[in-house]
Amino acid sequence: MSNQRVATRYAKSLIDLANERGKLERVLEDIQSFREVTKNRDFMLMLKSPVIKADKKQQIFNKLFKEKSDELTMAFLNILLRKGREAGLIEIAEEFITQYKRLKKISTVNLVTASKLSDSTIENIRQKLLASKATDQNVDLIAKVDPNLIGGFVIEFEDKLYDASVAHKLSLLKKEFKDNLYISQILAQ
Repeated sequence: MSNQRVATRYAKSLIDLANERGKLERVLEDIQSFREVTKNRDFMLMLKSPVIKADKKQQIFNKLFKEKSDELTMAFLNILLRKGREAGLIEIAEEFITQYKRLKKISTVNLVTASKLSDSTIENIRQKLLASKATDQNVDLIAKVDPNLIGGFVIEFEDKLYDASVAHKLSLLKKEFKDNLYISQILAQ
């Protein structure tokens, strides 16, 4: 079975159980903090290492997460360790967050601009996205800055991309000049 299918099944099981017990928000916090820890290279190597035994990994998990995590999350992590699925924990965590957002009708929108936007401008964009009905009932807007855009913005969510950047428009103009034989001959002289 593929890693993605395994991750989907485990994440769905955890979502269903957490939702049933009224601990969905708490388990989400645990999964998000776990995902932050997985950014540590040494932790990742330990997770994927076949040399380190499951009981040693369980001790490490208990030291890192037991005091801060809900018992449901710890029981879930322990099951994964016993079944030898710890190498797929990152995919399971990502899938859990994806399924949570789907359940709560949250669209994640990436907004990239050439310069930093004010909070009020970001909120206006969020409201316009909500009003457009192209997004779900809630919008998780992630704003980033990329000076290479020169100006304008790029919005990306789900399978949609709207590129209104100056860099993109210049690229289109350059392609148009290149494809126009008459103009390209004039420029070549």
